This record gives sequence, structure tokens and C-alpha cells, in this order.
Amino acid sequence: MDKTKIKSYSLSEMKDEVIGEIGTPARDQYEYELNMEILGRMIKTARKERNLSQEQLGDLIGVKKAQISKLESSANSATIDTIIKVFKALKAEISFNVKIENQTLQVS
Repeated sequence: MDKTKIKSYSLSEMKDEVIGEIGTPARDQYEYELNMEILGRMIKTARKERNLSQEQLGDLIGVKKAQISKLESSANSATIDTIIKVFKALKAEISFNVKIENQTLQVS
């Protein structure tokens, strides 16, 4: 029986092959959408941890339930101001990291 060796690929190699290499428009769009999806899930998880409905959270920050639903399902359209308000209302600490050419910026 002839044994054929199967090549394995890392997740990074698969992303490069299927989506595009880092720095390409397709890869940048993918990474952006992934980050927004994660942000939406974080909002939903924090809201549930606080035992709040979408309507209750909306009342805390002055928006309708539909806006909270949109944030949780796809945070693409959210402003940074709205995101900060949401996490403050949830009594959750957030932090932002900014990297420029592999160097993290520090705010003093």
C-alpha cells in the first residue's frame, strides 16, 4: 500500500491562501469584520452577565433596543463614543491598543 504524505497547513497559512495575505484589502476587510464580530459578542456577554435586557441597556445609554441588537449582531456601524457608553453602562473596563509599524503607542 502506497503511503501518501499529507501536507498540513497552519491557520495563518490557510488565511493567506484563502483570504489573502496580511496587508491586502481582502485580508484587511476580513480582520475588521472579525474584530467587529468579537466586539459585538463581548457587548452581549457583558450585558447578560449584568442580567440586563437589550431594552434595559438601551435605556441606560439613551438608545432604542434595536440599536443594542445591531451592536451585538454587528458592531460595524457603532461609533467609538457609543461603544464607550455601552461598556460604562455595563460597568466594564475597556482598553485600546494602537500599534504603528509593530510599535505600541502609550498614552501618558
